[in-house]
Amino acid sequence: MTELADPDVRAVSPARSRYQSDEFVARLRRRYAAEQRFKYAGMAAIGLASLMLVVLLGSIISQGYTAFQQTSIALDITFDAAEIDPQGTRNPEVLAQANYAKLIRDSLGTVFPEATSRADRRTLSDLLSSGAPFELAMMVRDDPSLVGTTKRVWLTASDDVDQFMKGFIPRNVAETERRVNDVQVAAIDRLASKDSIEKSFNTTLFTAGDSREPELAGIWGAIVGSFMTLAITMALAVPIGVSAAIYLEEFAPKRWWTDLIEVNINNLAAVPSIVFGLLGLAVFLNFFGMPRSAPVVGGVVLALMTLPIIIIATRAALKAVPPSIREAALGIGASPLQTVLHHVLPLAMPGILTGTIIGMAHALGETAPLLMIGMVAFIVDIPGGFTDSATVLPVQIYMWADSPERAFTERTSAAIMILLGFLVLMNGLAVFLRKKFERRW
Repeated sequence: MTELADPDVRAVSPARSRYQSDEFVARLRRRYAAEQRFKYAGMAAIGLASLMLVVLLGSIISQGYTAFQQTSIALDITFDAAEIDPQGTRNPEVLAQANYAKLIRDSLGTVFPEATSRADRRTLSDLLSSGAPFELAMMVRDDPSLVGTTKRVWLTASDDVDQFMKGFIPRNVAETERRVNDVQVAAIDRLASKDSIEKSFNTTLFTAGDSREPELAGIWGAIVGSFMTLAITMALAVPIGVSAAIYLEEFAPKRWWTDLIEVNINNLAAVPSIVFGLLGLAVFLNFFGMPRSAPVVGGVVLALMTLPIIIIATRAALKAVPPSIREAALGIGASPLQTVLHHVLPLAMPGILTGTIIGMAHALGETAPLLMIGMVAFIVDIPGGFTDSATVLPVQIYMWADSPERAFTERTSAAIMILLGFLVLMNGLAVFLRKKFERRW
């Protein structure tokens, strides 16, 4: 045996026999060089994908993290009994019809006595959200003892003031180039000097439904609609999908029609989601007359879209169970159905759960089929049932992204962050369940 003179070749093969020609060594060297190039190309692709992911997430987070804070203004509100409840009956209907906007104007007039003209008072009133009177109304409704007292309360600022406080509206530009005029800037500075304006955690984002005003808009209605829709999807897709997979994999005879079914299932998994939306529009809404923009219709449409994913994942999990398990169960007298239900299915459950959760995560992020069945409607109220009008989180993001206000831009990014958080949790749960219940043979 003679050693190779070339150190590169020696690294590949420490020694060669007289039967190994120079051409063989050259081919071997090229083969290893190709493997190295492929390795570096793969590492570069992973690095580029990771960089794009970081840029995407960085862009979303940088635009959306400010939405988790909301500016509020403190005012000393006099809950005048003559204005709110002149008869003293404390009737909820009477309390709800009071002129709470006047209470706010009177309080602002006390803070800014120099604002005597109607234009100045209107300008100062614009510091607060249009929903501020409703906040006072809810306070009085929840605690009627406030009537006849003076209390310092925090009210939601308008979206322009909120954006100004967050630095998105610069003060060092001409008044005509910003949405907050000089009078309002001076008022904000005076409130800040008295600690009467501050940014706090935006609970409205998580407790309210949609609104035309950015500072009053929340995603709770969309979250409730999403979970109701997913509940319908899971209730339909999981039993039907798992049952169909068990039949096709364990009991169906291998004939041309079963092959046709399998091909169609694989094809349905690749059908664009908007096609399922068109199916829901034509069949469930126009033919069956089901309620438009309701979780029950959205759940049925998403169930049809998710079924192929669950069937394919379940069949793959069933195939992974060794045939010896089936043979052993049949050998001790179990029927084919008992073999599947008592032995094969429990062992395949990790893969089934993983496929189910991934299918549900896929359904959670869908928008196109739900747009076709009308779930793009502007819904303010929180849905109370499966037949109530509702929207879902991806559609809510789509609607906010189309709004021109800058405050909706940050709420769009915040909603994307929350949706991604749900998707990460669902995929993490799938990985955890697989690791926890996985068995190796």
